Amino acid sequence: MKAIIPVAGTGMRLRPLTYTQPKPLIPVAGKSIISFIVDQLVELGVREFVFIIGYLGDKIREYIERTYPELHTVFVSQEERLGSAHAIWLARDHYADAEEVIIFFGDAIIDADLAAFKNSSTSCLGVKKVDDPRKFGVVDHDIDGSIRALIEKPKIPKSNLAMVGCYKICEVEQFIEACAYNIEHQVKSLGEFHLTDALNRMLERGTIFSTITVDNWFDCGRSDVLLETNAIFLDREGFATEDPPPFDNSIIIHPVHIGPNCDISNSIVGPYVTLGANTKLEHAIVSDSIIGEFARIHDIVLRNSVVGSDASIGGLRQSLNIGDNTEIDFGG
Repeated sequence: MKAIIPVAGTGMRLRPLTYTQPKPLIPVAGKSIISFIVDQLVELGVREFVFIIGYLGDKIREYIERTYPELHTVFVSQEERLGSAHAIWLARDHYADAEEVIIFFGDAIIDADLAAFKNSSTSCLGVKKVDDPRKFGVVDHDIDGSIRALIEKPKIPKSNLAMVGCYKICEVEQFIEACAYNIEHQVKSLGEFHLTDALNRMLERGTIFSTITVDNWFDCGRSDVLLETNAIFLDREGFATEDPPPFDNSIIIHPVHIGPNCDISNSIVGPYVTLGANTKLEHAIVSDSIIGEFARIHDIVLRNSVVGSDASIGGLRQSLNIGDNTEIDFGG
């Protein structure tokens, strides 16, 4: 079995953070998004990975090769972003010989029984009910659960069962043919060759799909979801720093994840803060935030914030001697 992980997107909803940092490398509770995915698949026994890279793809390749030297990895570049099916089709020579493939989009974290997903006797789709299915690929199904159609971002959804970005394909040859057919015949949704449409063509030609409902799905494409996911995982065992070293005149409010070689002085950190390695905090109060590596934060109060690596943020310190009946407003 081989794993295909498309990571060619630009992460537009997380700009300006993603101007210099690929979204899959953003840390959540001290662990990059893509590492959540790769580690889950490694636990299933997957050792061969095909990554489709594009925007800032050299950073993703360097990270994967440095972090997972024991894996067999291939990197295929999607120069022109024409959709997810096009991206996966470009890499076809690297998985055409596989008996089965798992496709995992590289910008979401999933809690699920992936062993059952892997062991499914049919091709399988990870799904979850959502409030607004118009934003997702949707599974249209009969009352008995059998799948009628797979529809990308329907204007009038017939179902609220969304596909969450993980797929197992047993019929690899038919999958490649479906992608090729849609590309050749310009079968698009919303101007792109979507994976949903390729899978729907397989369905129309007789491929049987089952579904597995995921327990949790963290689509980390927005800063608010990113911070919520960070907080959820910091509450789980194994993510927070349980015994941080003593810092100069500072208070740590758990749970937090503090990377190696951080320098914290005269500050309050937490709760729900992830600090990247080599970050320096001075006279700062930081809560509910993600701070990248080698950042410097000083003389400021930060909350509900995402700060990139190598960033420097400073505020304004005041020394006041205020008399009676005085009103001061430091707001803009």
